[in-house]
Amino acid sequence: MPEYVVAPLDRLIEQFERLPGIGHKTAIRLAYYVLSMNESEAEKFANAIVDAHKKIHYCKICCNLTDKEVCSICSDDRRDKSIICVVQDPKNVMAFEKTREFNATYHVLHGLLSPLSGSTPDMIHTKELLKRLNNDEVKEVIMAMDGTVEGEATAVYLSKLIKPLGIKVSRLAYGIPVGADLQYADEVTLSRSLRGRVEL
Repeated sequence: MPEYVVAPLDRLIEQFERLPGIGHKTAIRLAYYVLSMNESEAEKFANAIVDAHKKIHYCKICCNLTDKEVCSICSDDRRDKSIICVVQDPKNVMAFEKTREFNATYHVLHGLLSPLSGSTPDMIHTKELLKRLNNDEVKEVIMAMDGTVEGEATAVYLSKLIKPLGIKVSRLAYGIPVGADLQYADEVTLSRSLRGRVEL
């Protein structure tokens, strides 16, 4: 008996399976949900993906995601430009912004140092961070990386580069458990970690 195959459906399932955290059963469920959309809804969904991919890029100052040359945080004159919170990825910025307590700026590395997996300083946005420190405006840099070996290694490496510039380097208080992923920390824990930060 010939095998039942619908090639476009199989390709759609395969694409969903490529997403992080999506297994085969969930990919099938998502694919059938997309098929249940009317043509207008399906086009909006597809266009949103293409549009985001074409229009979103890195802010020229902090390397966060934006659809403008400079993101809304960096262009906000009400922000305290003397403090920079260094994070691993844009999801961490969203987590801190949800606390509504941090009114300074960010720098997004888009990765962490990991010699074992080949992630070196030139592969994360270290140069862009150091360029921002070449003025007298920045007084403190907060290391807000995940409490992992890679996060710790990155914080120590950056601290050694920044401290000779006469800039205070601090880290989040250990309200964030060691090994924890910042994006999953609740707003209260993040707020307390920011307030209780310690100098490196």
